[in-house]
Amino acid sequence: MEPCLVSFDKCRLLGERAAHPLACPDVRLALSLLLAGPGLRRRRFVPATRPDAPSGVSTVSRLKTLPIRLLIMGVALSLAACSSSSIQRRDGTSTARPFSITNLAKSDVDTITEIHQKQTLDALRRLTEKLYRRNPAEWRKGNCTSAEQAVSEIFAPLDHWNLSSKRTLNWKASIFTAFREDYAGDRIKSLMEGLLTMTMTAYDNKTEFYMLESLDPQKLYNTARNFEVVAWKLSNAKNARGEPMLLSNAVDANGVANLSFEREFGKLVATQDLIALVMEEKTNRAIRTGVIDTATFILFPI
Repeated sequence: MEPCLVSFDKCRLLGERAAHPLACPDVRLALSLLLAGPGLRRRRFVPATRPDAPSGVSTVSRLKTLPIRLLIMGVALSLAACSSSSIQRRDGTSTARPFSITNLAKSDVDTITEIHQKQTLDALRRLTEKLYRRNPAEWRKGNCTSAEQAVSEIFAPLDHWNLSSKRTLNWKASIFTAFREDYAGDRIKSLMEGLLTMTMTAYDNKTEFYMLESLDPQKLYNTARNFEVVAWKLSNAKNARGEPMLLSNAVDANGVANLSFEREFGKLVATQDLIALVMEEKTNRAIRTGVIDTATFILFPI
């Protein structure tokens, strides 16, 4: 009996011709069997016979001779080869996302969640860079040699967040400390580490999400409200001499406004509000809306 193998060469060739991974028939068959699992044996199932198969020999019975490891590798390589073209952005970056076998356990909502989280973290990084450029004295307080180094140190824990001590940081206290008049340390570091930990807490301290997992939409909503409060505080916090504790939005002598900080906070708020609504729909858990009072600088719990 000739075994029906999902050969690497065949899947590569089909992948080059196909516009979508599931256009490859061997991939479709292997993927359906892989997802069906043991339940396939418990159902009454009359498999179809492939045109090129010997008479009386079903595709399913022949696939039973295929080692499961080879089956999984074939699916992974085929899906990677059959991926569609990515979009190249003006700044040289790409929308391409690396394929992993774990992607088979992700729903569309999980992928959307990861994209929203990445957009939020990218906006926090840009905000940090802008703040250091406007307030260069702050990064020097931490014995850094440049603003780039200071930014890198703040976001470096993301590479191993599950092991980082930042997971247990009191993010509220860290944010409040940034606006204490008697604080002599790096205010931007204190502020952005607090916002980073708050954001990761809302995402359950994860960077990958799967079908059986759900986030709390209330936490995501509260995070958006806290961004609004911090944006107001950043623009209005002044020391005893009436000077801004941290320079951000400004209007020059010609009356031209620099609102780039406001725009970054706007992106953060919009991104978190949108993913909160997505999670509300997924989990059927209603978001309790609340009225924020920026003047009292009270942050919502996460």
